Amino acid sequence: MMVVEEERSIEEQLLHLNDQNDDSGCRVTACVILSTLVAVCGSFSFGVAFSAFGSFNTLGSAIGALFSGKMAMSLGRRRTMWVSDILCIIGWFSIALAKDAMWLNIGRISSGIGLGLISYVVPVYIAEVSPKHVRGTFTFTNQILQNCGLAMVYFSGNYINWRTLALIGVLPCFIQAIGLFFVPESPRWLAKVGTDTELENSLLRLRGRDADISREASEIQVVTKMVENDSSSRSTFCDLFQRKYSYTLVVGIGLMLVQQFSGSSAVVAYASTIFRKSGFSVALGSTLLGFFMIPKAMIGVILVDKWGRRPLLLTSASGMSISSILIGIAFTLQKMKLLPNLTPIFTFICLMLYIGTFAIGLGGLPWVTMSEIFPINIKVTAGSIVTLVSFSSSSMVTYAFNFLFEWSTQGTFYIFGGIAGAALLFIWLLVPETKGLSLEEIQTKFIHQPNETNQT
Repeated sequence: MMVVEEERSIEEQLLHLNDQNDDSGCRVTACVILSTLVAVCGSFSFGVAFSAFGSFNTLGSAIGALFSGKMAMSLGRRRTMWVSDILCIIGWFSIALAKDAMWLNIGRISSGIGLGLISYVVPVYIAEVSPKHVRGTFTFTNQILQNCGLAMVYFSGNYINWRTLALIGVLPCFIQAIGLFFVPESPRWLAKVGTDTELENSLLRLRGRDADISREASEIQVVTKMVENDSSSRSTFCDLFQRKYSYTLVVGIGLMLVQQFSGSSAVVAYASTIFRKSGFSVALGSTLLGFFMIPKAMIGVILVDKWGRRPLLLTSASGMSISSILIGIAFTLQKMKLLPNLTPIFTFICLMLYIGTFAIGLGGLPWVTMSEIFPINIKVTAGSIVTLVSFSSSSMVTYAFNFLFEWSTQGTFYIFGGIAGAALLFIWLLVPETKGLSLEEIQTKFIHQPNETNQT
């Protein structure tokens, strides 16, 4: 009875805090911008790795995903990024200086583990330090840096050897390792393991020394206390499957599954194979795709906090489904030897449409959503599971693509189109809108009102 009364008292405090008019959390300071830029540096290496050094990188990333949440909670967000940088630097140098296949594979696995850590901790860190009205935009910048790495490989892959590409991958890791000395730790993490003073100092650096951070600090402390006082709130694997967390877990895992099984990783990794099969110039297609990589990611950054998460995800799934089906039709026409002069160009246009619509929604927003919806007490296990699901499903789809493509070029894209269509239904029915809500508001709403969130 006392626990129930205490929880009710905490919820009343939250309602009181939400009624207060406080704009300090809406300021975008130089520290927030610097923190975001430093955090996303490692994502450039992610783009390079998974476009140029697939295979064992994916295996290493799955291993990193298993420990990503636990490490981020135990060491903190900044220290976890430092560990990632060390692993990536060792991995990249092992690849660049490899004398045999063993050292090449060791380098791939080491850098893969580091990238598995980055893929979880970077969006979580950015979401936890950003003001709520630009949180989606800042977290989505992670996608831009990944696309910069991809674009660099598409541009220069035909002219620069793989050892040089590996050395290029080292540079952002060094930049991030140095930059982390100048950015604050996540205030949400400090609320759980640190002191009130450390929490307030972090918020003052992020919001400005003259900002009134009392409301934001109180909101973070109240929700953290509410979670810690809940005797059923644990961070073990089995406790994760409590009914009150089922909705967020289904949304997080579901988005990662539809992201990968709609074919995204395979299409990006085997774009040159698709161009060749369609009869379109591989050199020209790769160059144009490289030019397209960064602008397409910018669209999502611009729109995510204006349109919201749901509209972009729905638009993305619709576009991917339609473009996949059109690519399937193009290969069907090619097999029937109809319109032989038009099908290569048509395939290229539809492939660009597929990649473009993927980028504005399903490319980055599953990671944005993952960083927002899980309460602080289950981010360890839930984040690790979701990240592991992403890399495992990516590995399966990428591995299976060659067999599917040999079986039926058109059938492969009809399957991708069907899955993207199912994703549209999944997003419409289950995925909530989180635009404009603080992380504490999202956590409270999802735990206590899971059936209403997908209606907002």
